[in-house]
Amino acid sequence: MFYLKEMATGITETISEGLGRYSIGEKLRSMRLRKSMGLVELGKHTGLSAALLSKLERGKLFPTLPTLLRIAMVFGVGLDYFFSDELKRRSVGIVRKDERVRFPERPATQDVPYYFECLDYRATERKLSAFLADFQEMPVEKLKPHQHPGVEFLYVLKGSLTIKIGGEEFLLEPEDAIYFDAAAAHSYRRRGSKPCTGIIVTVP
Repeated sequence: MFYLKEMATGITETISEGLGRYSIGEKLRSMRLRKSMGLVELGKHTGLSAALLSKLERGKLFPTLPTLLRIAMVFGVGLDYFFSDELKRRSVGIVRKDERVRFPERPATQDVPYYFECLDYRATERKLSAFLADFQEMPVEKLKPHQHPGVEFLYVLKGSLTIKIGGEEFLLEPEDAIYFDAAAAHSYRRRGSKPCTGIIVTVP
C-alpha cells in the first residue's frame, strides 16, 4: 500500500527524489485543510489510519497509485492533479457516469444523511466542487448539522427534501433550488420513502 521513503531496498534514492519533487504530501495536506477535514475523518473515508496519513503528508511515505486514487476521489480530484505541471493544469474535465464512486457523507455509521458522487474530479483547477447527492430518510433526532466555509447551491432533481439552515427549515420539491451561506449549520432530510437526489455545488 505504501513505499517507505527511508527503505534501503525496493525504492531507490533516485525514484524517491523523483517522487519527492511532486510534493504529493503537501498537496494532500492542502486539500484536506481546505475541506476542513481532520486526519481521522479522512481515514474513515479511505480505510487508512490517521498515523499513516500523517506520514504521507509529511513525505515519510509514498502511496501506491491505487491508494492515491482512493484518496484523490474523496477530494474530487484525478491522479493528474498530483503529477501534472502546475502551469499545464487542465481546465476541461469530463466525468463519465461509470467512473464515479459513491461515498457516504458520514462514514463508519448506519445513520447516513446522504451518499455523494463527485461530478468534477477530473478538472484539476476547479473554482467549485459539484456532487450528485442521494438523500436518505432519517429521524429528525439523528440529524447532525454541519457547516463549512463558502457558499452552497442545491438543486433538487427528484423527490422531496427538507433542508434546515440555522433554525429555519425549507421544503424543496423537484426542480427547486436554494443558495445559502454554508457557514450556517445545515442538514438535509429526505421526506417520505421515494428516492430523492440533487446536485450540490460548493464554492470556497
